[in-house]
Amino acid sequence: MIRFSTLDVEMPPIEPQRDKTWIEEVAQRHGKTIGELYYYFCSDEKLLEINRERLDHDFYTDIVTFPLTDCETVLSSEFCISTDRIQENAETFGRSYESELHRVIIHGVLHLIGFDDHSEEEEKEMREKEEEALALLFCPCHSEDFEGVDTLLPSSVGMTCLQNPKGIYGQNSNIKDLIN
Repeated sequence: MIRFSTLDVEMPPIEPQRDKTWIEEVAQRHGKTIGELYYYFCSDEKLLEINRERLDHDFYTDIVTFPLTDCETVLSSEFCISTDRIQENAETFGRSYESELHRVIIHGVLHLIGFDDHSEEEEKEMREKEEEALALLFCPCHSEDFEGVDTLLPSSVGMTCLQNPKGIYGQNSNIKDLIN
C-alpha cells in the first residue's frame, strides 16, 4: 500500500496510480516489495519542526525517512517531503518541479533498498539509481536497459535523507497519528 497525503500544503502534482506503479516497479527491480509507504507532503517549516522534534536536527531538508520495519525484503516507511524545498531545488538545479519531486520521492525508497549517499562514491551511485528510476517514469523506452542512457537531468547536490526507525511521531506511527 502506498498513500500520499499532505500536512500543511496542497497536494503536489502527482498522479497517484502511475506513481504507485512506478515506485513498486523500482522496488521490484531491486528485489524488494512494498509493504506500507506513507508520503506526507509539507512545508519547509513543518519539516524543520519534525526534523527538530524527532531527530534533534536543526536544519532544512527536502526529505526525512522514517522506516517502520527492519525487514530487508519488504519496504515500509513514512516519508516527509518539503514541497518548498522541492521548488527551491528545482529552480537551483534548473529542472522541472515534477522531475525534482519524483527524484525526492524515489530517493527515500532507494535508501530503504540499501543505497546511501554519505561518500562521494555512494552519492554517485545514488544519483545513477535516481536517474534509472526517473527514466522508468519519464522515458519508458529505456525501462528495460539503462546501458548507455544519458543523464536525463542534472544530479542533485546535497540531498539529505535522514532515517529514524520509530516513525514520524513515535514508535511505528502511521497515517492515523497525523490525522488526529
